[in-house]
Amino acid sequence: MSLSTTPLRLFRAATRGLSISAARAQGTAAKHIDPKAQNEQKSTKSRVQFDWRDALSLDSRLTEDEVMIRDSFRSYCQERLMPRILMANRQEVFDREIISEMGELGVLGSTIKGK
Repeated sequence: MSLSTTPLRLFRAATRGLSISAARAQGTAAKHIDPKAQNEQKSTKSRVQFDWRDALSLDSRLTEDEVMIRDSFRSYCQERLMPRILMANRQEVFDREIISEMGELGVLGSTIKGK
Protein backbone atom coordinates (compact mmCIF):
# COMPACT_ATOMS: atom_id res chain seq x y z
CA MET A 1 0.00 0.00 0.00
CA SER A 2 1.43 3.34 -1.00
CA LEU A 3 1.57 6.11 1.56
CA SER A 4 0.48 8.68 -1.01
CA THR A 5 -2.80 6.84 -1.69
CA THR A 6 -3.58 6.08 1.95
CA PRO A 7 -5.18 9.48 2.79
CA LEU A 8 -7.36 9.27 -0.33
CA ARG A 9 -8.53 5.76 0.57
CA LEU A 10 -9.27 6.85 4.14
CA PHE A 11 -11.29 9.80 2.87
CA ARG A 12 -13.30 7.59 0.52
CA ALA A 13 -13.99 5.09 3.30
CA ALA A 14 -15.14 7.86 5.64
CA THR A 15 -17.48 9.31 3.05
CA ARG A 16 -19.07 5.91 2.50
CA GLY A 17 -19.78 5.63 6.21
CA LEU A 18 -17.23 2.89 6.87
CA SER A 19 -15.37 2.98 10.14
CA ILE A 20 -11.61 3.04 10.09
CA SER A 21 -9.74 1.03 12.62
CA ALA A 22 -7.13 2.95 14.57
CA ALA A 23 -5.34 -0.30 15.31
CA ARG A 24 -4.51 -0.79 11.65
CA ALA A 25 -3.04 2.70 11.37
CA GLN A 26 -0.88 2.14 14.43
CA GLY A 27 0.10 -1.40 13.53
CA THR A 28 2.47 -0.32 10.76
CA ALA A 29 4.04 2.56 12.65
CA ALA A 30 7.59 2.28 13.95
CA LYS A 31 8.24 2.22 17.67
CA HIS A 32 8.51 5.65 19.20
CA ILE A 33 11.68 6.24 21.19
CA ASP A 34 11.68 9.11 23.65
CA PRO A 35 14.49 11.53 22.69
CA LYS A 36 14.98 12.62 26.31
CA ALA A 37 15.61 9.03 27.36
CA GLN A 38 18.13 8.64 24.54
CA ASN A 39 19.96 11.82 25.57
CA GLU A 40 20.12 10.66 29.20
CA GLN A 41 21.61 7.34 28.11
CA LYS A 42 24.16 9.13 25.94
CA SER A 43 25.08 11.62 28.67
CA THR A 44 25.84 8.85 31.17
CA LYS A 45 28.62 7.61 28.91
CA SER A 46 31.68 9.81 28.68
CA ARG A 47 32.22 10.61 25.03
CA VAL A 48 34.67 12.85 23.26
CA GLN A 49 32.99 15.53 21.21
CA PHE A 50 33.66 15.29 17.47
CA ASP A 51 35.07 18.46 15.93
CA TRP A 52 34.02 18.46 12.28
CA ARG A 53 36.33 21.36 11.47
CA ASP A 54 39.38 19.34 12.50
CA ALA A 55 38.25 15.73 12.22
CA LEU A 56 41.75 14.25 12.52
CA SER A 57 42.88 16.69 15.24
CA LEU A 58 45.69 17.97 13.03
CA ASP A 59 45.63 21.49 14.48
CA SER A 60 47.06 20.21 17.74
CA ARG A 61 50.07 18.77 15.87
CA LEU A 62 51.06 21.93 14.00
CA THR A 63 54.15 23.91 14.95
CA GLU A 64 54.00 27.69 15.39
CA ASP A 65 55.41 28.24 11.89
CA GLU A 66 52.84 25.91 10.36
CA VAL A 67 50.04 27.68 12.22
CA MET A 68 51.30 31.01 10.89
CA ILE A 69 51.39 29.68 7.32
CA ARG A 70 47.93 28.17 7.68
CA ASP A 71 46.44 31.38 9.05
CA SER A 72 48.04 33.58 6.38
CA PHE A 73 46.85 31.34 3.55
CA ARG A 74 43.38 31.08 5.08
CA SER A 75 43.11 34.87 5.21
CA TYR A 76 44.33 35.11 1.58
CA CYS A 77 41.70 32.58 0.51
CA GLN A 78 38.87 34.33 2.31
CA GLU A 79 39.78 37.90 1.40
CA ARG A 80 41.23 37.71 -2.10
CA LEU A 81 40.72 34.28 -3.62
CA MET A 82 37.07 33.46 -2.87
CA PRO A 83 35.52 36.61 -4.40
CA ARG A 84 37.57 36.18 -7.58
CA ILE A 85 36.73 32.50 -7.87
CA LEU A 86 33.02 33.23 -7.51
CA MET A 87 33.12 35.83 -10.27
CA ALA A 88 35.29 33.64 -12.51
CA ASN A 89 32.87 30.77 -12.05
CA ARG A 90 29.89 32.94 -12.95
CA GLN A 91 31.64 34.33 -16.03
CA GLU A 92 33.16 30.94 -16.94
CA VAL A 93 36.72 32.25 -17.13
CA PHE A 94 40.00 31.31 -15.46
CA ASP A 95 42.21 33.96 -13.88
CA ARG A 96 45.83 32.96 -14.49
CA GLU A 97 47.01 35.54 -11.95
CA ILE A 98 45.69 33.33 -9.11
CA ILE A 99 48.33 30.69 -9.86
CA SER A 100 51.09 33.33 -9.83
CA GLU A 101 49.91 34.69 -6.47
CA MET A 102 49.80 31.19 -4.97
CA GLY A 103 53.34 30.60 -6.22
CA GLU A 104 54.50 33.81 -4.54
CA LEU A 105 52.89 32.65 -1.29
CA GLY A 106 54.72 29.34 -1.59
CA VAL A 107 51.67 27.09 -1.54
CA LEU A 108 52.27 25.48 -4.94
CA GLY A 109 54.66 22.58 -5.23
CA SER A 110 56.52 20.75 -2.55
CA THR A 111 58.40 22.40 0.26
CA ILE A 112 61.04 19.67 0.50
CA LYS A 113 64.50 20.98 -0.29
CA GLY A 114 66.77 18.81 -2.39
CA LYS A 115 70.45 18.11 -1.75
